[in-house]
Amino acid sequence: MPVSRRIRLATLLTVLTAGATGVFAVAHGEDRAPGSGPGGATPVERTSVVPPSTTAGSVVQFVAHPDDDLFFMNPDLSRSLLSGRRVTSTYLTSGEADGKNEAATPPFNDPVQPANMARYAEARQNGIRSAYAEMATGSRTSAWKRSVIPTAGGGWAELDVLVAKPQINLIWMQLTEARSTADDRPQSLRGLWNGKTPTLPSLLASGTPVKQTYAYTKDQVIQAISGILEQYQPTTIRMQDPTPGRYTKDGKITDHQDHMYGARFVQAATERYAEVAARPHFSVQNYLGYGNSALPHSLDPETAEAKINSIKTYAWLDRTDYCGSPSGCGDRKVAPRPAGHNWAQSIRYSRGEETSWLAEGVGGRLWAFSALDGRMAYWTRTGPQAEWAGPQLLPGSGIDPGATAARLPDGRIAVFGTRTTTGTPSQGYRREAVYAVQGSPDGTFGAWQVLGTPDGPDDSSTSDLGGPAVTVGADGRLSVYVRDSDRTLRMSEQQSPGGAFGPWEKLGGSDLQGDPVAVTDAAGRHQVYAATAKTVLAWTQQTPGGPLQGPFATDLPATTGPLSATAEGDRVRLYFRRPDSGTVRSALITAGGPKPVVSHVVEVGGRAGYGAVSVAGRLLTGRADTGTISTTGLGGAPAWTESQMLYAGAPASVLDAAGATTTVVLGLDAELHATTTLPDIADLSRSTRPVWRLAVSRP
Repeated sequence: MPVSRRIRLATLLTVLTAGATGVFAVAHGEDRAPGSGPGGATPVERTSVVPPSTTAGSVVQFVAHPDDDLFFMNPDLSRSLLSGRRVTSTYLTSGEADGKNEAATPPFNDPVQPANMARYAEARQNGIRSAYAEMATGSRTSAWKRSVIPTAGGGWAELDVLVAKPQINLIWMQLTEARSTADDRPQSLRGLWNGKTPTLPSLLASGTPVKQTYAYTKDQVIQAISGILEQYQPTTIRMQDPTPGRYTKDGKITDHQDHMYGARFVQAATERYAEVAARPHFSVQNYLGYGNSALPHSLDPETAEAKINSIKTYAWLDRTDYCGSPSGCGDRKVAPRPAGHNWAQSIRYSRGEETSWLAEGVGGRLWAFSALDGRMAYWTRTGPQAEWAGPQLLPGSGIDPGATAARLPDGRIAVFGTRTTTGTPSQGYRREAVYAVQGSPDGTFGAWQVLGTPDGPDDSSTSDLGGPAVTVGADGRLSVYVRDSDRTLRMSEQQSPGGAFGPWEKLGGSDLQGDPVAVTDAAGRHQVYAATAKTVLAWTQQTPGGPLQGPFATDLPATTGPLSATAEGDRVRLYFRRPDSGTVRSALITAGGPKPVVSHVVEVGGRAGYGAVSVAGRLLTGRADTGTISTTGLGGAPAWTESQMLYAGAPASVLDAAGATTTVVLGLDAELHATTTLPDIADLSRSTRPVWRLAVSRP
């Protein structure tokens, strides 16, 4: 590392350690087993004592503009702020737009303001500080300490530390924004990424303690972001969607260009940060942006209202001069529409919502997979009385969030995911499907094998390739299903067991959202399901080994996105959430005829929530409205049991041959957490309940 960069990083570290001490929350569980037998509570058999589950760790968020975090990362943001962990939000641009801090729409009718980019940027900063202070302390006027820090890219940034909770930090990089959602502006993050401009200048907000302007090259932006990661040492990195896709009708990008290209800069910086030796493991969470406009609301009314209230604070809705800034105390452009364009009532992850990343191998051995440090990690447990071991990292970088595991007939495990190449002069930006398989049951994994992509070059598709779903034939042949950039379903099949995969076949469908789910029923028929904005589509085999037919209209109601599927004999049960509620629903589907037959929709009940749910046996696990991992028994009175543990991605569960259910999640501490529930527990309203533990005990 050059001496000048070491000096800048050392200076930044001094500032952070002096004013941003981390405070961590611990989720406590009971020390007894989550089971009951004929004689009452049944103890969990362990080879050693494992400490209670903890979600200690730190979160670093990167967004393009002030308010992107409020619209697209909340309520995850507010849950993290209240948990006591260190949370740092970094704003790449100043968000100066046209420089007019006014709400001209009735009934607001603000006085017409002359354009002033610096003052509007300051107003947005004021609004963010107020919203964060209110979410964290209950008071929008809670004080901040503002200072200047050098960046590893050779420029300067403003650092704001919340005095009452110094573990909450804001970093303002203050680069010039594109000032257009889609127009190809050379002076923008997009232009810098694509080489249309050699440097991107700063646009300093009025009132910022940063007084010296600067400009960054593409590599210097990556260095600056990587330097922030090196200093804050996050265990969870949140960013916007680097591949939001394009509208099929007019070819326009479905998100703001600054969101997309800002996220690509963060991707590249994260790859660089992953090469640092002395750091903790980290996971990545991507968030959908403008795409929420056309999708059903994923939040319940109470959660959405709390989120909108934070945006109202940011928008300075009451016009009270509580901040003393001539630029204004918030972003008046947002005042007429604090819910945005149907954004505030939802939160969606654009990657990593697969619930099939836990698989059972030979002899009851479990294998769990998740992306850590941009690589595929796995943990393994030899039996229900053994401890977990891991994580072990497979070779190869660029692995995206999310994983799907599948067991082959001989007991070997295969893991599937997608991999992103952020770009070199010869390669460009590219996402492709990949997989790795064990050489023998319980053996080591071979090298990554490339399935490629059905998409075209990034310039035309933005590499919007979904995560893979997988089925395994009776003869061991693998079939892989992905959503392509045109939002249709594609399939690639092995030509022979263990052999090469064929080309990507077109299976049709339209407007597919999220990732497909695939399952094999007891009769051996493969079934694939994918959500749209209005319903769910199905592709099924009439007979085992027959052609996959579809898409069939299921006539199911709209869902909030992620689907889960489990086989119930020769039928399949789908699980999903009800829009504007978050309540979990299910539907039983029978294949084998000319088209699948869908039963009526039933509701599991219990508390609201958001995100994917995992099902195994009679246990269902997912994110509660508080953002924590929560579990309920199927059948009987709905009683969600919360763990107080925040996590990334989605849970995964398996039902073993003895009838015990093991569920795993990746906490915000980038640690695997697990719980095992004995076979006879279905009603979790009893006194015994799942206990979440760190899967691997640490010294």
